[in-house]
Amino acid sequence: MSSDRSVMWFRRDLRLADNPALLAAAEAEAVLPLFVLDPALWGPAGPSRRAYLAASLRSLDASLRSRRTRLSVLEGDPVEQVVAAAREVGASRVHVSADFGPYGSQRDDAVAEALAEHDVELVRTGSPYAVPPGSVRKGDDTPYAVFTPFSRAWAEVGWPDPAPAPSGLSGLELEHPVDLPEVEVPEGLRLPEAGERAAAARWEAYAADHLADYADARDRPDLDATSKMSVHLKWGEIHPRTMLAELGRAAGKGRSTYRSELAWREFYADVLHHRPDTAREYLRAEYARMEYDRADDALEQWQEGRTGFPIVDAGMRQLRGAGWMHNRVRMIVASFLVKDLHIEWQHGARHFLHWLVDGDLASNNHGWQWTAGSGTDASPFFRVFNPTSQGRKFDPRGEYVRRWVPELRDLPDGEDPHDPSPEARRDVGYPEPMVDHKAERAEALRRWESIRR
Repeated sequence: MSSDRSVMWFRRDLRLADNPALLAAAEAEAVLPLFVLDPALWGPAGPSRRAYLAASLRSLDASLRSRRTRLSVLEGDPVEQVVAAAREVGASRVHVSADFGPYGSQRDDAVAEALAEHDVELVRTGSPYAVPPGSVRKGDDTPYAVFTPFSRAWAEVGWPDPAPAPSGLSGLELEHPVDLPEVEVPEGLRLPEAGERAAAARWEAYAADHLADYADARDRPDLDATSKMSVHLKWGEIHPRTMLAELGRAAGKGRSTYRSELAWREFYADVLHHRPDTAREYLRAEYARMEYDRADDALEQWQEGRTGFPIVDAGMRQLRGAGWMHNRVRMIVASFLVKDLHIEWQHGARHFLHWLVDGDLASNNHGWQWTAGSGTDASPFFRVFNPTSQGRKFDPRGEYVRRWVPELRDLPDGEDPHDPSPEARRDVGYPEPMVDHKAERAEALRRWESIRR
């Protein structure tokens, strides 16, 4: 064991187990566990992510206290705060999990440069991904632009087994840390339990009870059939290696389909790593030339779940009520915004990132580009989801829409919860459809044809 001191700067790895950066930091004789509340990230985050992050940090602090240390929290520019923390405790190294996002990679380069001026090294070990972005490349050394060949190469590259938690931590503390933030949660918003222990328990229960049925049931928002592990992955309360180890213990369609979903997460991270501009701009530039409508009252109706299309409104209200939305419904509401209301995908992506507790820049924004037809593996633009038929197919008894649109719980017998009659809508106080889907589909295709020419 070396005789120096180190800093473990936590970011999207809020756990002790399977954390290679923490293991590397623990090789020093003493470690400062550190988190920096970065205004560049905290400011744009909505109430869901702020509240969940605060709860996750408290959970991490409790885990560290069980090891007779604690989490020190600072607030401000990481370039200044990380340097100050390292100098205060006399650390020779600051350990992190590598960040491959547009902002995170630039921030880390700036921190490394500032630390070097004081003879302190920034050590990047591991990442939030099973295979770090940039590692999967074609034979000509260019990145993949299509998911299926990427996923095959990704599996061939492979990943190590999960790493153990450090056997011991001799902790350091800062003299004047700030308190963990208190975040007021909007009325009606209920968030999942945060922390490494909650993540492990949820994954263990899901793997035992529901994983085998995942492939067949994952598109049903009326069923509790998805794992909801995305929030735990977002904050690194569990590493995808841990989940992949479980997925590899047995065969089955459910397990292979779930593994494919983890590969999609890593694919989008890889795309964003190579094309950081696509966080805000079109991957396929020709779609920026298409005619779009102004984001006005129609956007607000969509945001508030007042479109008159039950499956769309249920999804938008679930977003506000749970900080989460079922993945099938995310595609339906995105298609409605872009192709029925003709509003650019960036408006929807921003709204999602404001409310989603699992809001991940790469997955969210490239998922939106998929629906908008402008991304990798893009859904063909002519594939316009019919919200009524989608609702009937994936919520056949209307249980999902009744759960999230309480007006529809009072529909008379015989009424279709996915397309109530005008009289029933009036009686229960539910609005008429804000657009004619058939007409708007034709209009969307007309606009698409204009950029094809």
